[in-house]
Amino acid sequence: MFCGIDWASDHHDVVLVGHDGGLLAKARIADDPVGLATLLDLLAGHGESPHAPIPVAIETSRGLLVASLRTTGRRVYAINPMAAARYRDRTAVTGKKSDHLDAMVLANILRTDAAAHRPLPADTELAQGIAILARAQQDAVWDRTQAGNKLRSHLREYFPAFLDAFGDPAKFTGAVARTVLAAAPTPAGATKLTAAKLRGLLRKAGRQRAIDKEAERILAALHGPQMRHLPQVEEAMGHRALALLRQLDAACQSADELEQAATDAFARHPDAEIVSSFPGLGALLGARVLAELGDDRARFTDARALKAYAGSAPITRASGKKISVRVRRVKNDRLASVGYRWSFCALTASPGGRAHYDRRREAGDGHAAALRNLNNRFLGCLYHCLQHRVRYNEATAFPGRTTDQFQA
Repeated sequence: MFCGIDWASDHHDVVLVGHDGGLLAKARIADDPVGLATLLDLLAGHGESPHAPIPVAIETSRGLLVASLRTTGRRVYAINPMAAARYRDRTAVTGKKSDHLDAMVLANILRTDAAAHRPLPADTELAQGIAILARAQQDAVWDRTQAGNKLRSHLREYFPAFLDAFGDPAKFTGAVARTVLAAAPTPAGATKLTAAKLRGLLRKAGRQRAIDKEAERILAALHGPQMRHLPQVEEAMGHRALALLRQLDAACQSADELEQAATDAFARHPDAEIVSSFPGLGALLGARVLAELGDDRARFTDARALKAYAGSAPITRASGKKISVRVRRVKNDRLASVGYRWSFCALTASPGGRAHYDRRREAGDGHAAALRNLNNRFLGCLYHCLQHRVRYNEATAFPGRTTDQFQA
């Protein structure tokens, strides 16, 4: 028997089919403990046993319903909604649609093509927690970038001198820039800053070295000639800048707190030592890698599956006499983003990785393509190391170079 669930925010439609596709039972349950109990009773009433739980297909991998079903030890398949839509077209050519029909389609997907889909991985509780923290931290970084871009765009309209003082993106979202802007959100306020007050602001922001020199540099930039709005217009724009600054402060604080939580959880995981042994992977990037890979070693059948999941392996399209190799677009975007940074950081930490990158560039690859190829190599090594519980070894990963060359 196979179970399909068409989920919604407040209720779920459940369908149970047999091996021949015949409808055995259907129900609509609420999204609460009573609904979950109804679902489990329905499954148990049709012959389910603890040793042979009925598999479930649903169009999401998140939510309390999915989490509760996973704790029962059954296989839960998260079917891509686009794939489910294609199956629906196969069974209903007229284009009709209903929640009951969608649940029936999901159940029959498992009945006919279960081998073409993968159940949700059996990750440990710690790995699931790391995934939540690492993804939330990455989202917070994106929010920080967006808030910083909004504030930068607004300052460009009335306070370009501040951008001259803190034009670098790393400085602009740093504590020093945010502290100075909070104290002087307008050009008029900047003219009232003195060197002594600016030094105090730098110390308040946590700067410890070259305070006098940095204060003089910032003061010269803020007190330089610049075009100005009318006083009341400038004051209004300053108030808006403070509102945008509060959003940026919140995003920066969230990113920092989540980074600490993610790295602390990552350090407690048994795979952390192996993942961190790779060049270019620190605690935060390592946590992001582990978040997307999980710790269920059966999740990927081989290294090629992992590379395809990360988007580092290309796609070959062959039809007749035409053969083309293209970049893989359908992938785990978070893991692909981490892979780019991982490979870039490894250029200075791995001699073999740098030589591999240089060979790809000499062969005609662009910068991004060469990094993607290098990440493809590292992912193969990571798969081997995790499967065999060994740390990364540079000489094994890039055997073309001698030990002396690596040490040099």
